[in-house]
This record gives sequence, structure tokens and C-alpha cells, in this order.
Amino acid sequence: MVDEPAQPLRATDYAIATSKLCRSFGGFRAVDELDLRVDAGTLYGFLGRNGAGKSTTIKMLTGILAPSSGSISLLGASPGDENEAAEVRRRIGVVPEDLALFELLTGREYLDFVGTIYLLDEAVVRERVDELFEVLNVGGGEKQLVLEYSHGMRKKLALAAALIADPALLFLDEPFEGVDAVSSRVMRELLQRFVARGGTVFITSHVLDVVERLCTHVGIIDRGRLVYEAPLSELDGSTLESVFIDRVGDAAGMRTDLSWLREDSG
Repeated sequence: MVDEPAQPLRATDYAIATSKLCRSFGGFRAVDELDLRVDAGTLYGFLGRNGAGKSTTIKMLTGILAPSSGSISLLGASPGDENEAAEVRRRIGVVPEDLALFELLTGREYLDFVGTIYLLDEAVVRERVDELFEVLNVGGGEKQLVLEYSHGMRKKLALAAALIADPALLFLDEPFEGVDAVSSRVMRELLQRFVARGGTVFITSHVLDVVERLCTHVGIIDRGRLVYEAPLSELDGSTLESVFIDRVGDAAGMRTDLSWLREDSG
């Protein structure tokens, strides 16, 4: 089957727009003709089972992976256009699935480095780093090597790096994984304020309760295809979990017990 050419996007209408976006690995198509439309100023939850194509989609949107076919627009520009790619990168922040942090730097040195990459003034970097460490409660971690950070602290440092240049669009792949309850609440409130002032957040998470409380819109991907997309206000009394299971298939017919844990096993 030959892929049809992607249709031009009305890019300025959306913070994120994709048309017939595909990514294949050998004979396996991980993302299959994905059409996303994410309005600016929304907190969009991108959901799916393990292996559904979520992280592959984020890697394409953020330029880590090249699409096999299809088109992408971010903030009205094309990250695949060499004349626009640098501006797109300047306006986005990313917390990736695999935290590629420089482990032999201290937390402060790492954020100083990120600020320099974004060409921020030294005084601005220093002020923002101070605020980020205070708000995200990294504590003495600013003087620790990243190598010594816990997984939760690494997540918070990655979020700090994503925010330091004041982006318009954030991509967050499982940002709450391993983060304690207090820090999780702070992060949620921080993201809500980010959106309230016009930013856009695209987030993946397996914790549906967090998504339901945090996000304004949700999309569900299954086997590389978008199977559901709507504002959360349209759930009409249904839970996000019930909508998710309805779209991706429930556990009917699947074995869910262990023989030695049955009540009659003795």
C-alpha cells in the first residue's frame, strides 16, 4: 500500500497538528496515519496501553525520530523545515521518556548549561534556576551530582530544564512517574498556571486519575491509531477509566489470577 500524500495543515489554528503521521520500524508500524489537533492553551492528555505508540509519537513531534511519512506542525511552524526548525526548538520544552541528563554535573550546573544552550542572559538563568529549585523543592540537590539524584528528583530536574526558557509548548512523557505526592501536586499546579497564561501541555501518563484531574482534553491511541479524542468535559458522568477501557478493549477473556493465590488452592 502506498501512503497518500499528507494534506496541508492549517497550522496556525493549532499548537500541534499532524496529518497522516506514520512511523515504522522494519515491518512494524508503531504510529499509523495519526491525525492530531491540539488547540493552543490546552492541557492535552495522550493515553494508550504500553506499546500503543505514545512515546514514538512524542519522539517524532520533538524531532528525536524522523517520521516515515506524514507531516507535523508545531506552533504554526514545521519542525522538518530547516528554516523553521531552530525557532520551533526554541519555543518547546521536553521531558522525555528516557531522561538524558548529564550525570557528572550538579543540578545547578546542568540547568546553567541548558540556559546557555537557549542563549539566555546569565542573570536571567541564575534567577530562574533559583526559582525552579525553590518551587520544585529539589532542596540541596542543586549542589549534588545528577548521578546521585533519585528517580523522582531527576524527573523534577528534567521539568525544570523544560521550563527554564519559558516555552510556549511542553511535551511531558510520564512526568509524574516516581514523584512523591507533595511534589506531584506542586507540578500539577505549576502546569495549570502555565496553561492559564496561554501555554500548551501535551502529556502522557498511565495514571488516569492524574490525567482526569489535570487535563482539559484527552486523546487515546491504540495500535498506533487515534481511537478517541474529546474535551474531558464531554465525559458526561463517565470515568476516564471506563472510556479508556471501552476504546482499547477490556480484560474479558484474559487470565487475571494465579493458581497459588486462589482461595481453593489449599
